[in-house]
Amino acid sequence: MQGDERFDTASPDEIRRGETTDVYFKNTHQILIKKNVSRGVVAEFTASSLPSGAEWGVFAGVDELISLFEGLKIDLYSLPNGTVFLPKDIHRVNVPVAVIEGDYSRFCIYETPALGLISHASGVATRAARIKSLLMDRRLISFGARRVHPAISPFVDKYAYIGGCDAVSSIKGAELIGKMPSGTMPHALFLIMEDQKKALRAFDEVIPEDIPRIALVDTLADEKTEAILAAETLGKSLYGVRLDTHSSRRGRFEDIVAEVRWELDIRGYTDVKIAVSGGLNEKNIPLLKKAGAEIFGVGTSISNAECVEFAMDIVEVEGKPFTKRGKFAGRKEPFRCDTCFSWVCIPAQKRTIPRCPWCHTRMRRMLTRVIADGKPLVKRETPEDIRGRVIQQLARIEEINEGLRSG
Repeated sequence: MQGDERFDTASPDEIRRGETTDVYFKNTHQILIKKNVSRGVVAEFTASSLPSGAEWGVFAGVDELISLFEGLKIDLYSLPNGTVFLPKDIHRVNVPVAVIEGDYSRFCIYETPALGLISHASGVATRAARIKSLLMDRRLISFGARRVHPAISPFVDKYAYIGGCDAVSSIKGAELIGKMPSGTMPHALFLIMEDQKKALRAFDEVIPEDIPRIALVDTLADEKTEAILAAETLGKSLYGVRLDTHSSRRGRFEDIVAEVRWELDIRGYTDVKIAVSGGLNEKNIPLLKKAGAEIFGVGTSISNAECVEFAMDIVEVEGKPFTKRGKFAGRKEPFRCDTCFSWVCIPAQKRTIPRCPWCHTRMRRMLTRVIADGKPLVKRETPEDIRGRVIQQLARIEEINEGLRSG
């Protein structure tokens, strides 16, 4: 390995050389070269299902996919980065999120890393988006850097942000998305200083003023006691208090949040926000939001999200429909209705634009060629732009759901 072997990671060059692939693709490559077999194929990236509980997914990792295939004599088509998609269309046909076209021997060794990149990125982005859909009017921060290998924590933070997180806690992850890292103080500060007031005052004196004063309030005493202490110590400069309680003491987390909110309010600290972290997930977040939490630091649930299990399957060989059992042969063109988010796949050779069977509006062609003969055709979007696309789609999903509830 070219990189530092003490951390057991692959370098970008090793990934591009196909050294992280499954060995049977290398075997296949050797056979094709030795036997002088050259076949032009069309292969589609699809997901037969989504992680448990997900009604929709967020397709992500397009930048990495382009970086992987750049320079190869292939054409690559893809959904836009950050597209909310369904695994199957209205006719149960698998929706292709990306399509690769070229001589199979040129790209077969890249199937494993290609799938790993989009499966991981889409899994993190999907979970972040699902949580953000519960917190559209609240602040969501990625706290997951400590739950993944440090070499990939910036990657995880990037796609947590793209999926909807408002900020990330790790320094390198924040740098990657062009933002300031978000976070204030750990329990260790209070333990080392041996006094809550001293620790809070030291933070206020040393840390720049543009960093919000959010005091951790569950280190040495009851949460409401430490919250009141923080409010009295920092006064108007206190922006919020953070509870990292979850299962560390008896009592339901949402009840503790409600108790702290009450105690702060009756003392006039109504502007002090409550932040929560530790063990947050899609089940307890709505309860904590209802209890009064306004800032949510989510770690493991996002950083260790189930991946989207994409597969890459050949669907055409030398221009003829041909695939393995259980798959739909032939190249497909996916279309989405931007009104109701329904999907329809049609044979690519038809070159027609279908109408949504529910809304009766013309659907939108979703695949765009991003690589032509090895040359990238699109500029990299900023993480902020991609995130904006995701947030717009989440807002539309909420409109659709609200219409179903009221109808």
